[in-house]
Amino acid sequence: MSWSLRTTLFWDLVLGVWGTTAFVINLGADLWIASQYVLSGRYLWAALVLTLLGLASVSLQVFSWIWLRADPAGLHKSQPPVRCLALLHLLQLGHLYRCVQGLQQGLFVWQQKVPSEFDLAYADFLSLDISMLRLFETFLEKTPQLALVLAIVLQSGRAEYYQWVSICTSFVGISWALLDYHRALRTCLPSKPLLGLGSSVIYFLWNLLLLWPRVLAVALFSALFPCYVALHFLGLWLVLLFWVWLQGTDFMPDPCSEWLYRATVATILYFSWFNVAEGRTRGRATIHLVFLLSDSVLMVVTWVTHGAWLPSGVLLQMLLPVGSVSFLLGLVLRLVYYRWLHPSCPWEPMQVDGARSFHPLEWHQLPQNQRMICLAQNFFPKAKDEAVLPWKS
Repeated sequence: MSWSLRTTLFWDLVLGVWGTTAFVINLGADLWIASQYVLSGRYLWAALVLTLLGLASVSLQVFSWIWLRADPAGLHKSQPPVRCLALLHLLQLGHLYRCVQGLQQGLFVWQQKVPSEFDLAYADFLSLDISMLRLFETFLEKTPQLALVLAIVLQSGRAEYYQWVSICTSFVGISWALLDYHRALRTCLPSKPLLGLGSSVIYFLWNLLLLWPRVLAVALFSALFPCYVALHFLGLWLVLLFWVWLQGTDFMPDPCSEWLYRATVATILYFSWFNVAEGRTRGRATIHLVFLLSDSVLMVVTWVTHGAWLPSGVLLQMLLPVGSVSFLLGLVLRLVYYRWLHPSCPWEPMQVDGARSFHPLEWHQLPQNQRMICLAQNFFPKAKDEAVLPWKS
């Protein structure tokens, strides 16, 4: 094994350990903050935290189970029996099992002197599913939890130490999930180099800087009108779900599970941009940005006109300017990224055994995560004038 490949595999293993550790720490922080709410007599807040945690966990287990059942027969040779896998998912341990499985495969590949192409491709296959599940968990649980904690802090006028822990762990988890998802998409491409440091920093910053004002606007509205925020979310979610359906997504193996995916994507779109359709995305991204910006401005205006209901203080007076600067800076960095750091990628679909493939011929016999390949094709624009280069592990 070359030194560069060994170094790459080592860092993949380190990042896998970090991602799994961050998931466990964030889970512990959520359970801790719920217990603190119970001990202080704030049962409604504890119930909301546990509800968000439970809904996200159930959704992840369903996604994980459906994908496992849809994977090619014989791909996961070292897996436990089907009943054991079903029990793990029923106990809400399916995502954690996948993380451990990915770490085992990564360690196995790194320890080999000359790892086979199949082992390398299988390690990528597992890590891609883990990255997708991590992204879903981020927008189904971490981001709503962050908005909830901020709303509680704004409503009460003070922040307890365990709330600061929850805020910090949520920010770290959200940041890592966004960066890991982008990195995972680039590994699907037939001629794409690994994600560079500059591209990573810019992508991370523009996502975080655009997400933060949206979460702040939702938190302000939730603190002011806690009884109406659910109606607000449901109304926008239905509109976004209809928009996703119009784009004709085809991510899951069957129509029923496809609606679960669409519902999850609609939740992501409530907070941030997520591309689900093939082709140039500039128009759709602009429509989504204007839609979210208009909704956020309306929520902020509502808060400004009724702000006397909330505890006053210097922190509240700083939130709006900081949020505005964050949005503008994030928008500039987003334009910089898509102008200079988001290169086109050649995709040449070919027919192989009745299925569409987007990789060179020599890669057809290796494990292919078609779910993520389709998303990568949607995320990166086509460049038909470029020649397809061999895929490299």
